[in-house]
This record gives sequence, structure tokens and C-alpha cells, in this order.
Amino acid sequence: MKKFCFTILLALTVAPLWAQQAVEHPFQNPQLDPEERIDNLLSLMTLDEKVIALSTNPSVPRLGVKGTGHVEGLHGLALGGPAGWEGRNREVQVTTTFPQAYGLGETWDRELIQKVAAAEGLETRFAFQKYNHGGLVVRAPNADLARDPRWGRTEESYGEDAFLAGELTVAFVKGLQGDHPKYWQTASLMKHFLANSNEDGRTYTSSDFDDRLWREYYALPFKKGILEGGSKAYMAAYNKVNGIPAMVHPMIKEITVEEWGQNGIICTDGGAFKLLLSDHKYYPDKYKGAAATIKAGINQFLDEYTEAVYGALAQGYLTEGDLDEVLRGNYRVMINLGMLDPAEDNPYAQIGKKEDAEEPWNSEAHKELALEATRKSIVLLKNDPKQQLLPLKKKKLEKIAVIGPRTDEVLLDWYSGTPPYRVTPLEGIRNKVGENVEILIAKNNADGKAARIAKEADVAIVLVGNHPVCDAGWADCPVPSEGKESVDRQSLSLETEDLIKLVHQANPKTVVVLISSFPYAINWTQKYVPAIVHMTQNSQELGNGLADVLFGDYNPAGRLTQTWVKDITDLPDLMDYNIRNGRTYMYFKAKPLYAFGHGLSYSNFDYKNLKIDRQNLSKDGIATIKVDVKNTGSRDGEEVVQLYVKHLNSSVERPIKELKGFKRVEIKAGETKTVEIPLKASDLEYWNPETSEWTLEKGAVEIQVGGASDQIYLTKKLPIQK
Repeated sequence: MKKFCFTILLALTVAPLWAQQAVEHPFQNPQLDPEERIDNLLSLMTLDEKVIALSTNPSVPRLGVKGTGHVEGLHGLALGGPAGWEGRNREVQVTTTFPQAYGLGETWDRELIQKVAAAEGLETRFAFQKYNHGGLVVRAPNADLARDPRWGRTEESYGEDAFLAGELTVAFVKGLQGDHPKYWQTASLMKHFLANSNEDGRTYTSSDFDDRLWREYYALPFKKGILEGGSKAYMAAYNKVNGIPAMVHPMIKEITVEEWGQNGIICTDGGAFKLLLSDHKYYPDKYKGAAATIKAGINQFLDEYTEAVYGALAQGYLTEGDLDEVLRGNYRVMINLGMLDPAEDNPYAQIGKKEDAEEPWNSEAHKELALEATRKSIVLLKNDPKQQLLPLKKKKLEKIAVIGPRTDEVLLDWYSGTPPYRVTPLEGIRNKVGENVEILIAKNNADGKAARIAKEADVAIVLVGNHPVCDAGWADCPVPSEGKESVDRQSLSLETEDLIKLVHQANPKTVVVLISSFPYAINWTQKYVPAIVHMTQNSQELGNGLADVLFGDYNPAGRLTQTWVKDITDLPDLMDYNIRNGRTYMYFKAKPLYAFGHGLSYSNFDYKNLKIDRQNLSKDGIATIKVDVKNTGSRDGEEVVQLYVKHLNSSVERPIKELKGFKRVEIKAGETKTVEIPLKASDLEYWNPETSEWTLEKGAVEIQVGGASDQIYLTKKLPIQK
């Protein structure tokens, strides 16, 4: 009898919490198959509850179902910032703010991107569970491609290359969602599907291109995000794709759902349902528009839709079964987040629950990660080898002139949160040099001050760049070279380049720091100024990261993710989405100002012994490309080894070259490392529109390895077998 009682007690002790509680409905049982749980939940919901669940929060209070809504998170959780993401009647919640996504892309560092996203995911859970603030569906990353530097939202992207953007998208998705086998930390909702890279007219224009570009270029980052990253959520774009509004396009079901297995949240963009009628003028009334939207696969609306859905149901355009079909995706994501399960069974559900839990945005770990991301994002564009002005030697400096409009500010963009602190460039430089070096300051050359202090100083540092929200109204950018959401850039010229000229005239020892969300055609600066660095805005550690690079405490290794052209006339028309017409490094024929993948170091790197671990590559195979890289400099540093492929005898048009592998590697001074990069046969395939399948061509490709798309040091042929 005692043994029997002990067995009962033991069973109660080790049984999961759900088994110890009364389960009123099957959907509350986490041991059941998720589809069975959703079947049961939908069977219990009223029609009104189902209509309400098409919003961004599929809660069902009557049944005790607490869903979760959306937050923004391109480079840190946004519960504040210029856009007021904290919500109505809520206090701003400070959160760790990293460099803009464009800057994160310039790190070329998968591991770092995943760590940044994981930290953001942790803060998202903490704010939601500690303060009931925000939500757990994070609208990030932006998987759109920056095919043109005039695009106003270039700052949100990882650049112009589909492979690079896809790899970093996968890393960000994994970081947000975590590595638990059952539960997600947060849900990654990618945006904007598909081919949204013009702002002017985005609510009615059409992005037109052929099937090959659809598969090989524009859709690739989203595909990788779903199949390799595990994302189950994305946002449809405002624009048309080949004449059909993206939010009702057959591609949603036919490709993302049926081919890729996307079975979670598919939402509209903000206000897009209304725009479907007002701007696209695609349906005669909102009832048919609502029916078409839901039947296309959309299951969350980001504007008013209820009257339209009820009308569509009343007129027979929709059935309750149509709602059930799409709502399943919302609840699959809720189940992944653990929203329908006991919190005690989900490790992520414990975040922020302890009374004395440290707020993660105040932790040293997140501050250090913001600094690491900032350092790694900085690109050394030029460092004249004769002068070698950088890194600056503070022991030899008595006076530094710090000049320009970006001297003493850290600007936030539309998708920023509010950082707990901001270190400006001026503060970072002061922190670095201490009290023994005099710092002279001028925002501009009013009364000739900038030129005067530059002449007095041992070195002049000029800080210039765009304002990420244009310091203006929603759809207004008074400065032609600036852009943002809703506004494309009208110029690539840097309006403050004249200030650079005056400073350089007064003191040839001038360093230009371009803090910008996108490329500029800084031709004069590149020709005459001895040292130039690029970084993006937003990071709370902007000043410290910059100072670490300028004074040599960190050896820069950021790389450009776009082709920086010399002139706006080097670009095709903005609305030409056929990149083969001279767009991106893959098809660009002119000489760029800075090539895709460009970035210098305070060290030099020597490449030798390119090897391939197999004699040929066949379908579904993987070759390993090996190369020895030696740091021949006197400083420890990092090199971004880049692998490009050139198709030698293709029967179809292929790019001049295309990135198919990369790795950021730390190499100590004098050290040689063998760097290994995998090359998948599937990454060499092209989409055959005649057979509607991926095709690997027999022949050969040229493997190109180097430090940038225009700095190829070693090549080798690799035969391809079908």
C-alpha cells in the first residue's frame, strides 16, 4: 500500500502542469497535435470572434485565449522613438538600440546578427511579460532588396544582393525565435513581400519582372527566411507585382504556402486594405475586396476591415469556412509562442517574471553587444596608403577639430525605439582622448569657424550624413538627397560636401565620417580626402564604436552591401525592376565609386592555396572551397572572405558574377588561417520558366575568391555535372 501511494505521489510530482490542471477543452492540451487543437478552438469560436481574430491580435477572451500582437524591431525593439511605437497612453519603454539594419548588413556577420536578434527577442518577451507592453510578433527583418540607392527605405535592408540578404535574414529570424525545440522566444514577421523598393507611388505602382528574377532574386531572401530560418509570418507589400496587388496575388498561396510551406501569419501592410480600393482601384467595392484578400491567404488586417468582411459574408462572397482556413495560421503561431499552453512549461514564458529581474536593456551584456555591432558595422572606405592618417595616434595630437552637422547627435529613424542612452560622436571622441587633447567644435562654417578651427587643429574630423526622418513631415524630405519611408531620394549628391572642401582646404589632414542610411556619390571627397569611413545612424553606442575605429582600438572590417555609383545617371530608371538593365554589381557595367563588398582594414591580407574538395559538383551536392588567408599586417584584424561564381558556358543570361558564400574571420597579426566556405549546387541553379523547375546546367563555373567583388585574388574552375 505504501509503495502504491508513493507511485501516485511521484506521478503527480513529475507530471507536466497541464496534466495537473483541469483541461476544459482539447485546444488547451499541449500534448495534442497542433492541428487538432486548432480544429477544436475554431469549432468553439463564434463568427464574431473569428472576424475579430483577423486583426493583429487573435485573442478570444471568452475561451481564455490570450493572443499577442505586433511590435517593430528592425534594429532593436521599438516601444518609443520618433514614430511613437509605445502606443496610446503608454510611457515610452527604453530598449537597446543597434545600428540601422543597413549597418547590421555591413557587418557581414551571421553570428552577430543572430545575437542581436536574440537580444531583441529577449527584450520583447521581457517588456510583454513584465509590463504587458508590446507583443511577441516582431515585424522584422526587412527581406526586401535595395536594388537602387534612391529607395527611401534603403536603411531597412541588408543591401542589393539576394544571397547576402537571405543569409542575414535567416540569422535574424533564428535569433528572434530562439533554439528551443518546441517554443519560440518571439515570432519573426518578415516584410514586405514582394519587390517593394520604391516609395513614391508605392500604393499604386507595379513592380514588373520575369519569373527568373522573381525566383532567383526578389523572392530568395523570403524563401530562405521560411525554409532555412523557420519564419512562419510575413507582411504583404503595398505595390502590385506584375500588375496584381501583392496582398491578393496568387503567389501568396501558390508559392509561399503550397511550395514553401508558409502556414502562419500573412498580414497586410498598414492601411493596405483601404488602398486596395482607393489607390489600386482593383475591386468595385470593399466586400469583394475583403473576400479576395482572405481567399488569397491574408489572415491579419492592419486597418479597418470588419464591415467589409461582414458584408462579404452576408452577400455570399465569403463563408465561415473561408475564415477558418486562414485563421489556422494565426493560431499556429500562437501555439509556437506558447500562448495556449501553461506558462510553466515554456522557458521563454518565465522571462521577466521574477520581481528582481534585471531589465535587459540596462544589462552590461546588451550594452556591450550594441558596441560590438557598431564597431563591426563601420566600413573604412578610404585610407590613403601614403598618408595612413588612420588610425589616429592620440599621443601625437594636441588639438582635434570636430566639425559638421552630425557632430553631437545620434539620430533615430522611423522604426527606432528609444535607447536608454546615446553616445554621440563628440562624446565618443572625448571619452577616447581624455583631457589632454583640446577639442574644437563647429557644426558648420558660419563666420568661417569650421575652416578656422580646422587650420588650428592637428587633424579635422568632419561628420556628415542624412537625417533619417528628414527632420520634416511624414511624406516630406526638403533635402533632395534624403529619403525615408514614403519618400524616395531625388539626388545622390551630398549637400555638405562643400563643407568638406573648405575644411580640407584649411587642413589636408581631414577625416570624413559619413553617417548615412544609404550611399552617396562623394566623388570629390574620395579623390582628395585621405581618410573616409561609413556607418549608419541609431546605435546607442555610435560615438564609442566610431572612436574605437578612428583611434585604432578596433580594426575595421565592415563591407558595403550595395554598389556605390559615381553619378545618378549611372542608374536605370527607378521603376525599372529588371536588374539586368545595369543594376547591382551583378549587371553594373560602369566603374563604381565603391564596389559591392568593398571595405578596408588597418591590416593587409594575403590569399593563397585556393582548393576545392571535389573534382566536380552535381545536383544536391556541396563543395567546400578552402583558401589560406594570412594577416600580413602588424595589427590583429578581421577579413571578410567573399566567394563569387561566374558561369562560363550558360545557355541563359547569367550575372557577371554573383556572391555565393562569405565568412568574416578573425586573424591575428602574422597568422594564417584556412577558411572554408561551402558552395551548394542548388545555389548554382537557375529557374527554368519553361519547365517551372530549378535547373543545374552541365558545364563549369569559375570560383572567384577575394576581399570584394572587384578585388578577386584567386580563381579556379569547377566542373558541373547534372
